[in-house]
Amino acid sequence: MQSEKIIKLAVLNLGLAVLEIIFFSEGLLGIQLRGGRAFETALGVTIVVLSFVIFIMGNYKLLFEKEEIINTVNLNTTADYIEALKQNKSKKLFTKDIDNILEQIDRFNNKKETIKDMLLQKFNDDELSYSKFEGTVLDIEHIFYINIKSIINKLNAFDEEDYNFIKSSEAQENYSPKFIKNKRSIYHEYISFIKDSIEDNEVILLKLDKLLLEISRFNSLEDGEIEQMGAMKEIDELIKQTKLFK
Repeated sequence: MQSEKIIKLAVLNLGLAVLEIIFFSEGLLGIQLRGGRAFETALGVTIVVLSFVIFIMGNYKLLFEKEEIINTVNLNTTADYIEALKQNKSKKLFTKDIDNILEQIDRFNNKKETIKDMLLQKFNDDELSYSKFEGTVLDIEHIFYINIKSIINKLNAFDEEDYNFIKSSEAQENYSPKFIKNKRSIYHEYISFIKDSIEDNEVILLKLDKLLLEISRFNSLEDGEIEQMGAMKEIDELIKQTKLFK
């Protein structure tokens, strides 16, 4: 049983016990099930019944229900990606990485909005120049979320309990060094992939920063000048590379 599940069980059951003490202790609320006023007796019975229902349903859910993992095929919105990442925060090995990715999503959205606002100060939204910038930002956003989708796939597949077991003294005693080495190398590939993908998204954020800086330097841009902007060239190259490897 996962330690997080044990903690939740303890909190639930201790919480119910504390509430019962508060409601029925004479020195506190002192609600009586017998011999009290009708309203007080009815309230006491209701509290007991609700406590029993919460106890049964809460413990059943924590002990037997499995949390449904979000399939990456169903990821359509930013909220979907955030929820899928948060589902994996119980995997302690990746807690900081997931926090980092969630922060990256927030930073990307802020930069995207800043670019849009800056472009609308220089162009009308029906101008070709605006459309070119907007199309480029949408393409780079697509790559950004492809990286995150790949990360979520790896997080969903990563078995942290098995990873911790293979590092334990029990595993060392029961399996050959060669087997343990091969098993650990597989898990290290997962870890390396996730960290590399996080860095790839940092590169995307850096390119957006460069694009913002270049846009801020110009009051107006002709179509030919847009293609010659250094940041646009870098982003276009990244988009081409990604399409080649898809």
